[in-house]
Amino acid sequence: QVRLRESGGGLAQTGDSLRLSCVADGNIARIAAMGWYRQSPGSLRERVARITDGGLVVYGDSVKGRFTLTRADHKRTIYLQMNNLEPDDTAVYYCNAEQVVTATMPRDTYPEVWGQGTLVTVSS
Repeated sequence: QVRLRESGGGLAQTGDSLRLSCVADGNIARIAAMGWYRQSPGSLRERVARITDGGLVVYGDSVKGRFTLTRADHKRTIYLQMNNLEPDDTAVYYCNAEQVVTATMPRDTYPEVWGQGTLVTVSS
């Protein structure tokens, strides 16, 4: 079984910084990509940032220059450093992993795994 554990959400004021963490738990051989998505009430879930196994990072337009996605060397933990937060950043942030291949025998592949979400609230 593969699970994603998120942490680091909370309350912030405009201009503040927060750091989110996501750990992929399980007997994992490979993850094709990991990323952060967010969803606010009444809105569709949008991609915030995504990193491929090869290290290519892509950001959503609304967070470019303010948010930074990094990854631990073992590639099972990602971080989202959120600087200069704005009220529009208020949302539930979800960690996502794509094409997760287990190290079990036989191998399993999970096309997509989601974390439970962590709430970020930014007040003006």
